[in-house]
Amino acid sequence: MAEKTDHEEDVSREEAADLLQDLAREIRGQGAGPIDVQVGNKTLALTPSSTLEYGIEVEERSPMLGGDREEITVTLEWEVDDEPTE
Repeated sequence: MAEKTDHEEDVSREEAADLLQDLAREIRGQGAGPIDVQVGNKTLALTPSSTLEYGIEVEERSPMLGGDREEITVTLEWEVDDEPTE
């Protein structure tokens, strides 16, 4: 069964950069072991492997109604090791 936790909010460019840097620091971390990922008011403990699948997608839209929109989606994906790390 898949679980999904998501959160969206309006932030300044500076705040967005800080959030991305916080995530990058967690991923870089101290090597193997769990990382803490903040999703809104919830903290999730994830266990990325040493090799990650990285994807980036940019979408530029001109909708019929409303203004032009741009979106960046960054995806990090990995296999979860069933054995606990020591």
